[in-house]
Amino acid sequence: MEINKFVSFSFSLVLILGVAESFHYHERELESMEGFMGMYDRWREHNNIEMRTQERFNVFRHNVKGIHESNKMDKPYKLAVNEFADMTNLEFVNTYANSKISHFQALRGPDPVPGSIDSDPNKDFIYANMTDIPPNVDWREKKAVTDVKGQGGCGSCWAFAAVVALEGINAIRTGNLVKFSEQQLVDCDMTNLGCDGGLMEPAFAYVIKNGGIATEANYPYVGKRETCDKAKVRSTHKPCVS
Repeated sequence: MEINKFVSFSFSLVLILGVAESFHYHERELESMEGFMGMYDRWREHNNIEMRTQERFNVFRHNVKGIHESNKMDKPYKLAVNEFADMTNLEFVNTYANSKISHFQALRGPDPVPGSIDSDPNKDFIYANMTDIPPNVDWREKKAVTDVKGQGGCGSCWAFAAVVALEGINAIRTGNLVKFSEQQLVDCDMTNLGCDGGLMEPAFAYVIKNGGIATEANYPYVGKRETCDKAKVRSTHKPCVS
């Protein structure tokens, strides 16, 4: 299960870090305290953040300087000033990146989820003997990855990890990239705990038992667990995963 922990944690980070709308600044704003303060106020207005304290400004200034210095280096990526720019790394990790997988596993107990790969130790991985494998694959180029999504403060990384896998394999099999509903899993998959954690395997089992999953458009994400909407569930899309 260590791989599941890593994948779930990684997805939670990716989903959170990539979602904010871009905020642009001018290099001259970094040359003085007044420029930084003006940028800070623009950033607060851009992200609808009311809190304005010296401590938050200090963190913002520290993060922006780090982002600017990083972007001047020859790295294969560029950083942006997003809605979390006034949070320290410790604050961000504790608030958004503290995986609840171990919490869920402790509650679930040692028995494997029925129907999962753990429940059948003799079941072989169907690609175990593959040899003709390319060194890398960018599934974005193959139109098999949807846009970055945000889980907010809800501990639903398990649902996002499960959904993105379904979206990807469905796109690979059909050539049609469809966004599926994380909210349906959060509301309706009773083998998982909604915003209090979960695992991908029982989420897959739920989709199989349900005969499919609703699209994101029909069952949009709200970032909290609500009553399962049976009407939206009936508008299921059956992913092609075989």
